[in-house]
Amino acid sequence: MTKAQKQQQKKRRVRAAILIVIVLAVVTTVCVLALHKGYDHFSKTVYPLPYREYVEKYAAEYGEDPSLVYAVMSTESSFDAEAVSSAGAMGLMQLTDKTFEWAQMRMGTQDKGLTDDDLFKPEINIQYGTYVLHLLREDFDRTATLLAAYNAGRSNVLEWLENSDYSQDGETLVDIPLSETRQYVLKVLQTQERYQQLYDIP
Repeated sequence: MTKAQKQQQKKRRVRAAILIVIVLAVVTTVCVLALHKGYDHFSKTVYPLPYREYVEKYAAEYGEDPSLVYAVMSTESSFDAEAVSSAGAMGLMQLTDKTFEWAQMRMGTQDKGLTDDDLFKPEINIQYGTYVLHLLREDFDRTATLLAAYNAGRSNVLEWLENSDYSQDGETLVDIPLSETRQYVLKVLQTQERYQQLYDIP
C-alpha cells in the first residue's frame, strides 16, 4: 500500500469516527429530550390542574397563589371531591362543619342556605377553602405558619407563637410540636414548589 493510499485510508477512518460521534450525539440528545418530555408528562399526571377555573377565580379574588390552593387540595384530598376525613373534614380542601360556619360568618353568607353537603361541590369547597386561607393570612403572614393553622387550628398556632420553645419572634414557628402538622406543612410547601416549577404559576 502506497503512502498516498495509507493517508486516504486514515482520512476515511477519521471521517467515519466523526460521523459516529455526530450520530451518537444526535441519538443522545433525542433520548434526553424524550426522557425529559416523558418525565414532564408523568410529573403533570402526578401534579394535575383540576378545577382550574375555580382555583384561578377564587385565588385571584382572595389574593392567594393558585399553586398554594392546588398544593392544599392535593395534600388534603388528592383531589377527591367526596373525601371525608376521620375528623369529619369534607371535600377537596377538607373543611370541617365548624370551619365552614366560621367562613360563612366572616363572608356574610349565612343566609344563603348552604349546608355541609354543599362542601362536596367542587366550586363551593374551593371558594370557601381558599377564603379560609385568606382569613388565616390575616393572623399569619408566613405561609408555613398559615398552613400549620389550617391543619392544627388557628388557636393552637397562636398559642405556639407565644411559646418561646416554638417561636422567638411571635411570628415564625421554629418548631411545630405536632409531628402530623410538621409533616403536613412540609408536604404542602414541597407540593406548591413542584406546581410552581411545572406550570410556572405563582
